[in-house]
Amino acid sequence: MKRDEPKPATPAGDAPPTATRRLRPLWWSVLVLSGAFLFLAADIFLFVTSPATQRSDAVVIDFPVGTPLSALYDLLEQRGVVRSSFRFRLYARLKGEARHIKAGEYEFSTALRPDAVLSKLVRGEVLLHQVTFPEGVTNQDTAALLAAQGLADADRVLAVAADADFARDLGISAPTLEGYLFPDTYRFARHLPVTTILRTMVGRFHQYFGAAQEDQARKLGLTRDQVVILASVVEKETGSAPERPLIAGVFLNRLRRGIPLQSDPTVIYGIPDFDGNLTRAHLITDTPYNTYTRRGLPAGPICNPGAAALDAVLSPATTSYLYFVGKGDGTHQFSATLAEHNAAVARYQLHR
Repeated sequence: MKRDEPKPATPAGDAPPTATRRLRPLWWSVLVLSGAFLFLAADIFLFVTSPATQRSDAVVIDFPVGTPLSALYDLLEQRGVVRSSFRFRLYARLKGEARHIKAGEYEFSTALRPDAVLSKLVRGEVLLHQVTFPEGVTNQDTAALLAAQGLADADRVLAVAADADFARDLGISAPTLEGYLFPDTYRFARHLPVTTILRTMVGRFHQYFGAAQEDQARKLGLTRDQVVILASVVEKETGSAPERPLIAGVFLNRLRRGIPLQSDPTVIYGIPDFDGNLTRAHLITDTPYNTYTRRGLPAGPICNPGAAALDAVLSPATTSYLYFVGKGDGTHQFSATLAEHNAAVARYQLHR
């Protein structure tokens, strides 16, 4: 009987052929996965560093609060801001920035690289809309201007501006914000809360009316609110810059002597749905704003005065004038006596 010959020993350090065969599929998997990863990394790198197009077209994209991120990614691709919504989504996730994207309205150039697009979304660099509020606009006008720009609902603006509690929160003792929405040029983003917009405008008023203005008002025997009321009347009475201190001086003279201001713009403010035709009946109809039927200042500001009108009240002309009448060219004739005034009325008003 033949004895079994011993098998040759496997050299130290060599894997058995069976083990080698078993490892082969794993190696191939690693190689395939590594290749796929390198390809994907190269693809993402090329995507991130290349703009969607070499043209520099401006594209506005609105991404309101509550909109899914997937909708934003798709919109970026559809509008030509990025070449692939899938790659942009993957890039945002790989960077860990997806959760930091901020809602809003954005303006992009199609020549921006995707990394710059993502950076803009994360920083919240939203599109700002410029809106100018001229001196002398009312809260009604302010609401209409904001609505025309698509920045706010007009009814909502008026409701917030008439909220006495909100006014107090902003340091305004008056029952509404009429007079305190400072006329200026502002830049607002879309979808801002109305409270933020009005807070910004009142903040601009506080920037103007500081300690120096408070001190000057006290020297004149006026409160801040009285200065604002009188400045709103001055603002509506003339558009001529040199005349503002004179008109302020006239009104202050009349207030000191107890003479009614007799200002047409205050009467107009108190007429609901004024049609542009001021009648004698309007002048004798008593309202809190009729300065023909009531002495002193009207119940509140009749518009939002600008810095020049406020300055005119705080630094009025020293004058003996008690009257003025429009000359028909945007300026006024000033008089110290009633006889002089009547003559001026006959000359400039009755003949017209």
